[in-house]
Parts: sequence; C-alpha cells; structure tokens
Amino acid sequence: MNTILLIIQILAGFIGGVVALSSILLFVRLHWPAPALWFLKLYTSALSPILAAIGLLVTIAGLTTGSVIVGLIGFYDVLIFSIHFIMVTRPPHFSNSFEQAFGLHWENRIGQKKYFLPSRRVLRLPPVPEPRMQQNISFVTIPGTDRKLLCDIWQPPDNITPSGVAFIYLHGSAFYFLDKDFNTRPFFRQLAARGHVVMDIAYRLFPETGITGMVNDAKRAIVWMKENAKAYNIDPNKIVIGGGSAGAHLALLAGYTFNNPQFTPEELEGKDIGVCGVISLYGSNDLEALYYHTNQHLTTRAIPGQRKKSVPTKMPAWIVKKMGTEYYRLGFNKGLENTGTLAPLLGGHPDECPKTYALYSPITHVHSHCPPTLFVHGDHDIMAPAKTTRMLCAKLLEENVQTVMHILPQTDHGFDLVLPNISPSAHNAIYDVERFLALMSVVPTAVNREKIEVKVETSQQLNPEFVEGPLS
Repeated sequence: MNTILLIIQILAGFIGGVVALSSILLFVRLHWPAPALWFLKLYTSALSPILAAIGLLVTIAGLTTGSVIVGLIGFYDVLIFSIHFIMVTRPPHFSNSFEQAFGLHWENRIGQKKYFLPSRRVLRLPPVPEPRMQQNISFVTIPGTDRKLLCDIWQPPDNITPSGVAFIYLHGSAFYFLDKDFNTRPFFRQLAARGHVVMDIAYRLFPETGITGMVNDAKRAIVWMKENAKAYNIDPNKIVIGGGSAGAHLALLAGYTFNNPQFTPEELEGKDIGVCGVISLYGSNDLEALYYHTNQHLTTRAIPGQRKKSVPTKMPAWIVKKMGTEYYRLGFNKGLENTGTLAPLLGGHPDECPKTYALYSPITHVHSHCPPTLFVHGDHDIMAPAKTTRMLCAKLLEENVQTVMHILPQTDHGFDLVLPNISPSAHNAIYDVERFLALMSVVPTAVNREKIEVKVETSQQLNPEFVEGPLS
C-alpha cells in the first residue's frame, strides 16, 4: 500500500510540476523570434481550464497521500490557471466598452439572440446547427489576367432567421502566406448560427502583389457581396469587414479608405465600397511600430559590430509530415526566413521610406467617417504591438467614431486559432464579435461619399514599384 501511495505521489508531483512550469509562460512577454515558446504559450492559455482541473486532482492526490509539497504544487496550479481564466474572460474596460460606444442599454437593441454565448465564461463552445457552406467560389478575376480569387461562403442554417449582415473575413498571413479556411471553422459556425453570412476570402499575397493589391482584393470582395446581396439574403448596407493579424490590417485599410483612389482599383471607380463596420483581431495598425516590435531592425539588416539575429528558416520535418498537403496549400513551402518582413514588401526600412510605412498604416487614415470598429487584441502580442491598437482607438474616439477595444491580458498573437472550442480567450473574442455584428444589423449607418483627404503624400510621390506598379 505504501508503494502505491509513493507512486501516486511521484506521478502527481511530476504532473503538477510540469503544469506549474508551463504557467511561467503566462507571465512572460515574448519577443520575436521565439516561435516555439509562442506556440507553447498559446496552447497553455487555451488549455487553462483543463490545467486548473489537473491541478485540483494533484491537490487531492497530495492531500490523500499525505504529501504537503504535492498538495501545494496542485494548489498553485489551480490558483494560477483559475486567475488566468478569470482575467482573459473579463469584459472590456468601461472606457472602451460597448456601453460607451453604443449606449447603456445597447443589448436591448439586439433582437435575435438565439445561440448567442450566454456568458463570456463558457468552458466549451455550444453545439449549433450546421450551416450551409460553399467552397472555392470565384468572386473576381483580376483585370488583365486570368487570376481568379476564391472565397468560401457560410450561410445560416435553414431554421435560422437571417440577420441581413455579411461578414467579409481576411485571414492572417503576415502578408506572405497562409490561406482561407485555416482553423476558423468553429468561429464561422457560431457566426452563421447567429444568422450572419460569412465570406472567407483568399486574397493575393506578396510577392504576387503588394499591400495596395491586397486592399484592392478586399474592396473587390465588398463590391461582389453588395452585388450578390439578394442571392445571399443580406442587406448591401450591412456589410462588415474584418480579419486576423495582417488580415485585420488590410480590413482596417479597406474600411477606412472606402473613397480613397490610392487604395481603390480602377474598375471599382464610382461603386459603393463602404462598409458599416470593421473588426480587427490583433491587427497591426502602425507598420513602423510593427517593424521594431518584431525586431526586424535586428533580423533583416546588419548592425556595425553586431551579428544579425537569426530567424527560423523552415518548419521541423515532423510538422511538415503531419500537415501533409496543407503544408503547400498554406504556403509554408515558400520558406519562413522572409515571412512578415516589411523591407521587401515596402521597398526599404522605415528610415529609408517613412512615408511608405505611414501610407500603409491604418492609423494614418483615421477620419470622422470611419465605420464603427471593434478591436480585440492580446496584451502580450508577440507580433502586433497592443500599444498601437490603443493609439488607433484613441484617434478614432477623438473623431467620435463608435469604437470598442478589448485588450486581453496574458494573451498572445493568434489566440483565437488555437483550440477555439475550449479556449477561454477565443470564447471572449467570439462573445464580442457576435454582439458587434448583431449591433451592425440594427444600428443605422451613413457613409460620407465625399473624397477623403489623405494626410500623407500621394502615391505618385512614392516609389511606384511598391504602391501601384507591378506589385499592386
């Protein structure tokens, strides 16, 4: 009997110790490049309710076997991961909340609430009716080429009343790789169950095109959805654009420059490109700040007397094998050494072409007619600095734009894509998004059709190769 108790003590102590060590990642602000630790942190956060439960079992094992140390390790695990769960599922601070943006009784304006998350603190996404999904629909052929852009359309189940809202989603990409339909299906199922139509688009990436071309693709998607509104039972005035990471960056640019000819393809001139809302999930709002936050001044150029910092160039063989054909579909075969680097994308470093970095930063394009915007961002974001979201939010509020900002503590980049069915931070983001979209279905919006004056030099004064030349 004593031997069995000793074995239980050792196993419980080991498991509790590993869980306790993993909790350290919750307190650390990682700096790029640290991909392995970044992935571990995402999984640790997503699994926090399970890790808290494991800690409870370790505590019980310690108490029943008479080991105070094991019991204390388990208690630490329960405490730390319970606190993390509570922190990442808090609502936004009141100063940047739905109440401040849309009024104290904003929830009373939402009609259909069936299948809404009942709380920010759910342990698992609830089951919802299966939506209608169409894959690989061609929504545009790039003028002068035979290049077709594809999208997936998610429509509400037959027994759900349509909300009239279409949500155009741009995937994360670091501007270089990935594709539509990447770990977003749980998210889209939830939104379709709320009556929304989701258009998940595959826009062009670098080096096929530059940021202007990517924004053009987003605007082409907006116009296509407006022109097909009747077919999908949506209101053409109730289109929201959004995305994650680089996709959020592009969505902000597309939403804020709806009448800016620098970011609008010629074939769309005179067409309605306005949206009624924008959703940014950990988007990069200031490219110069992104450059330094991701240490590109150390990884992409040599500094006199200092070695250039190395970055990962390829994925481990076992991951490549496990991914199979997805490895090629998502573009990982292009190599990782240049992924997300801004100098090739923008034609130089910030000190070499600051006006280009400014032109392609959403924070440059704030004006009083920007559509209502929702920001959800992790405070520990290793890629896109959360401080720029705070800055952009402040500028929008100065212009009296309806803005909701939710900064999640101890949360890193891409939190909504890792184990979204059980991730507390992913649930909190879905809670915000579903309610924002519901508000967009009832809040009247007016788009100013006058030309917007851009506060930076026109594209003709910038390097045309990186603005509207062959990469556009």
